[in-house]
Amino acid sequence: MDTIRATEAENGAFLVEVDDGAITTSHTVTVPPGLPEALGWAPGRESALVEQSFRFLLEREPATSILRRFSLEVIGDYFPEYRAEMKRIAGAAP
Repeated sequence: MDTIRATEAENGAFLVEVDDGAITTSHTVTVPPGLPEALGWAPGRESALVEQSFRFLLEREPATSILRRFSLEVIGDYFPEYRAEMKRIAGAAP
């Protein structure tokens, strides 16, 4: 299983490392204001949303195919089911 580490940076950005045991990739991801709430996530859970977003992506493509720099809002452009899945996970999250 891949290890995902999301570290909050500044201006809504997160530095994300994905380690699959053989290779580690690095990504810079921004979380637009209002997106977590629009997806049903409670304030202060942005890091968890980023991690779950990466789990979602890794179920669909290898870490080496994930963009190195992007905003979470673009995931839905590539995978239309993203928003519904994040809402589902948010409803199940403690």
